[in-house]
Amino acid sequence: MAGATTIDEYLDGFTGEKRELLAELRRIARETVPEASETIKWGNPAWVHPSGTILFAFSGHAEHTNVAFTPSTKEAFAAELAEFDTGKGTVKLPYGRPVPEDLLRRMITYRLREHEDHGVLWK
Repeated sequence: MAGATTIDEYLDGFTGEKRELLAELRRIARETVPEASETIKWGNPAWVHPSGTILFAFSGHAEHTNVAFTPSTKEAFAAELAEFDTGKGTVKLPYGRPVPEDLLRRMITYRLREHEDHGVLWK
């Protein structure tokens, strides 16, 4: 939520299924990239590689949560994301639908490899 300085504070700004989805995304992120640090960037939760590069971020909205990756990460999974609304590097996850956990884990892992193996920075 606006003004949050920690992810816990950010999550405290949401209730019900919105908070549940955001907490689920946090759990997935922590398990998939435990070496990344959690922080708030531009008012939203973000996971940062030990090198200082942002790996991905998410944000809660009225009807959905956005998960933001690099455009190249999103494009690598374009076929699997066909059922989701997407932006340049974002994926909209509507509330009330199952979290595509396997897909998100693979996208996070791809993003990590993209940065570590090919030096791709944030955006």
